Amino acid sequence: MEIRGPLELPARREDIELRTADGLTLVGELALPESTSPVATLVTLHPLPTAGGFMDSHILRKAAARLPALAELAVLRFNTRGTTSPRGTSEGSFDGGAAERLDVAAAMQIVQERALPRPWLVGWSFGTELALKYGREHDIDGIILLSPPLHRATDAEVAAWAHSDREVVVLVPELDDFLRPAEAAERFASIPHARLIAVEGGKHLWVGESQTRRVLTEIVAAVNPGALPLPTHWPVD
Repeated sequence: MEIRGPLELPARREDIELRTADGLTLVGELALPESTSPVATLVTLHPLPTAGGFMDSHILRKAAARLPALAELAVLRFNTRGTTSPRGTSEGSFDGGAAERLDVAAAMQIVQERALPRPWLVGWSFGTELALKYGREHDIDGIILLSPPLHRATDAEVAAWAHSDREVVVLVPELDDFLRPAEAAERFASIPHARLIAVEGGKHLWVGESQTRRVLTEIVAAVNPGALPLPTHWPVD
């Protein structure tokens, strides 16, 4: 059976609730490998909710559907404050990336409570802003930035990562609507150890199975490279 589209591979999946320091309940899901312990953890941060981003935005949903089985990863997804998905609606209201600092902290609290190993923040679009602004406050191995627009993260907040030993992986689509590879190279030059990956033919929304596979491959290359290459087919009983 070919692994593509909405196919969901075996995993232990649990609906979870996150509690923020300002008293909100956020809804989410934790997906774990079906029969083994995870080797690392992806804490995912979704695109802009006012433009349709949520925990089910397709790259994040497919990461949760595939990577527990294919790469032994735990995948935590959640709706930031005021965001709705089929899982439900998180309390509160969108705050432009300010109060969402507490949402990131609530997710990392779950990581700590569950003793999930080697957490990475994986942000997409708006989620990259949260990772850049607040990721250094937490015990993480690194950040993976998908289609970073750099609208909210300041130059100083980006440059601050130069003084961190956490890994910084940046996937920039060749045809991005907001930030393309040449400009991205300039904007991230303040982080000497950042690894910028220009994706030929890529677009901001990573539409299509080939783009999905490229993104998931780069995530696994950073977090658990021993699991590569990712299978494209799954055995059927």
